[in-house]
Amino acid sequence: MKWSLTELRKNYRNEPLSFDETLDLKADLMERYGDDVLDLSPVHAQGMVSVVDGDVVVDAQVTADLTVPSSRSLAPVDLPVDFKMTEFYVADAAATQRFEKTDVVMVVKDDQIDFDKAVGDNIILQIPMHILSKAEEQGEKMPTGNDWEVVAEADLEKVEKENQSVDPRLAKLKDFFPDQDDQ
Repeated sequence: MKWSLTELRKNYRNEPLSFDETLDLKADLMERYGDDVLDLSPVHAQGMVSVVDGDVVVDAQVTADLTVPSSRSLAPVDLPVDFKMTEFYVADAAATQRFEKTDVVMVVKDDQIDFDKAVGDNIILQIPMHILSKAEEQGEKMPTGNDWEVVAEADLEKVEKENQSVDPRLAKLKDFFPDQDDQ
């Protein structure tokens, strides 16, 4: 969905524009964020577009089913997303000064508001930094390979002590200060 800022200001300054749409954003998100998005169901967006003091405000409730890679094993993980987004659209950068620092304010270029792109970007923001598959959450063994293994932070110190070895060239220095063996 794309809207003209001028048309919204002209036609919806007294009454908001309501929408209830199903968006197909899969191809766009997989092209822009192919490493982060494995699959995306059709996105349901419902909300209103209002004009307040010449600025356009979009309030929307967005739901979709997203498939992302596990942060541990890269196995596919289903991630349902359901969030509310509020964005302000202004014609020039000077108008951004009227808003709070926590408000999402976008300067509109070429008089076009690309709602699909805004929804796609907000979906990406919903992906957590650390996401695990159900098996990984339940304690499945960590991935390993030739001379490498994934270790939980809780076990990291123990593994480091087990793998700690003294360079044979420096082994004789250990006897240099015998009273400091435990340090």
